[in-house]
Amino acid sequence: MCLAVPGKVVETVERDGDAPMARVDFGGVVKDVCLAYVPDAVPGDYVIVHVGFAIQQLDQESARASLRLFAELGLLEEEFGDAWERAAAESGEAAVR
Repeated sequence: MCLAVPGKVVETVERDGDAPMARVDFGGVVKDVCLAYVPDAVPGDYVIVHVGFAIQQLDQESARASLRLFAELGLLEEEFGDAWERAAAESGEAAVR
């Protein structure tokens, strides 16, 4: 299954000739994401990411509620695999607050 998962933009990156990119944190798992559809996103913003593309911005409360629900359903583990659990364990925090 491929989910559209909310994450927090931690850094934006400009690459010559490429679409705008960002590093997005999904509760400890950080991935490179294309911002072509939401070019105004800045560090601290939450975005919904599907197959490597940020497709929509959303508020922090909605992002956290979605992540809690995904975690309860076990969908984050399916999407991120062991890396999600390792990141949560290493940070000493639950994957979703």
